[in-house]
Amino acid sequence: MTLEWKHSTDGINWEELSALYRAAPLGEKKPVHLQTVFSNSMFKCFVYEHTTLVAAGRALADGADCSYICDIAVLPSHQGTGLGKQVVSDLVEMSCGHKKIILYAVPGKEPFYSKFGFMRMKTAMAIFENQQQQVEGGYLSET
Repeated sequence: MTLEWKHSTDGINWEELSALYRAAPLGEKKPVHLQTVFSNSMFKCFVYEHTTLVAAGRALADGADCSYICDIAVLPSHQGTGLGKQVVSDLVEMSCGHKKIILYAVPGKEPFYSKFGFMRMKTAMAIFENQQQQVEGGYLSET
């Protein structure tokens, strides 16, 4: 499998990225939303096999204190190949030098991320646009 890695938003097809998130499956993320969040993220990676986008991820970082890794997506046909691990490793490496690297994971994927040294935070809290949906999805707890 020959892969091409890009770390810039130049030439990104946002519709294709949106389709990747649906297929991964990480839900509906509209192309204009993805363009905004990836453009505002310090670190990003897009992985192509030939001309097909097969994986992506980003880290929203401030350059010194905090880097937040999120939106890791891999096409189902490429899941289980180590590609997701490579994307996370790439973003962790780019985030080196920050005092803390934070990651937001799909419930149940915590063991995957612990392999990189991530540990569960006891004090993390969040406000979501749709709080109840996140409680039902296992992302938030009311206690």
